Amino acid sequence: MTKTTSSFLLPQVDLGLLFLRVAGSCMIFYVHGLPKVLHYAHELTQIEDPFGLGPHLSLLAAILAEFICPILIAAGLFTRLACLPIIGVLLVAMLAVHPDWSIADGQFGWLLLVIFISIAIAGPGRWRLAGSGKN
Repeated sequence: MTKTTSSFLLPQVDLGLLFLRVAGSCMIFYVHGLPKVLHYAHELTQIEDPFGLGPHLSLLAAILAEFICPILIAAGLFTRLACLPIIGVLLVAMLAVHPDWSIADGQFGWLLLVIFISIAIAGPGRWRLAGSGKN
């Protein structure tokens, strides 16, 4: 890639990664994470526990993945690491909790998997709150 081409592409790639991080994080945070925090007691009665860990531990794992990790990802902090709990929770939801769902039934979950696996592969890009190293 020539210097001219790389200078032209990098700002667009960084903007695309910023958009992907913020949009994906906002979706999972608003639809899944925030309701779990705001309605914790109710969520304890509703959460699936496919591995028998108990509702408290299962809900805390979901809150980590759907409330805390999206904040880190949107900010570009520990981005690749923060994608892992989200990917894990989504895989459990799609493969263990809802194995009977068709692609159409689970399309939101599968699209979130595509988004967060893409972010985990590509990293946060240059437009983030802190740090110059790759994470």
